[in-house]
Amino acid sequence: MKTLLLLLILINSSLASAHSGRTNSEGCHNDKKNNDYHCHSQASKPFNIQRKVGLPAPQNTITSSTTYNRKDWPHWIDADNDCQDTRAEILIRDSKSSIKFKRNKPCNVSWGEWHDPYTGQIFYKASDIDIDHIVPLAHAYEMGGKYWSREQKRTFANDFENLIAVEDNANQSKGAKPPQEWMPSSKLFHCEYLRRWDYIKKKYTLNESKVEKAFIHNVIEMNNCH
Repeated sequence: MKTLLLLLILINSSLASAHSGRTNSEGCHNDKKNNDYHCHSQASKPFNIQRKVGLPAPQNTITSSTTYNRKDWPHWIDADNDCQDTRAEILIRDSKSSIKFKRNKPCNVSWGEWHDPYTGQIFYKASDIDIDHIVPLAHAYEMGGKYWSREQKRTFANDFENLIAVEDNANQSKGAKPPQEWMPSSKLFHCEYLRRWDYIKKKYTLNESKVEKAFIHNVIEMNNCH
């Protein structure tokens, strides 16, 4: 009996360590062991802001019988065929010092210097960094993006103006939450974060809920962000 119990413990331990890095609300995570960011195959669950926080649904919230699936939003593409995908391009753009590449090939970034605006911390290992969609894909889907073509979704998912290098745990904590549910821990970035959020929502003519709009207005007023 003791031998069987020990065998079960060993099996569970090996399964738990199959991936390094926690998954975010969309089932994606940064695999630090392999220096790779990926999402698991299952479709993400339908995302509904108001049901998660127990608030009444705003009148202009969009509902649909189809579910959000991250695979419908092609991301981390190599648009210019230089072997650097969108993740690598943002890591290079946001690094404050020279970049080092994995296996001495100018494709996968391994080291740099990133000043994470969400936490105010500095990181040097690329495996500690996630590339965050300021306006998350699942949120964009709920607020009008579900009706876009695959090409439009691809454009949004790889838009440099909507991408920022941040600490992986901060990105995973945010998941697909809008500002009224999640804000960066560093208050110094609150005004800039909301400016970028508002800019992207307007750029893609995405809807905003009454709760979202009121929250952003209040934070901007309190912090004198104008």
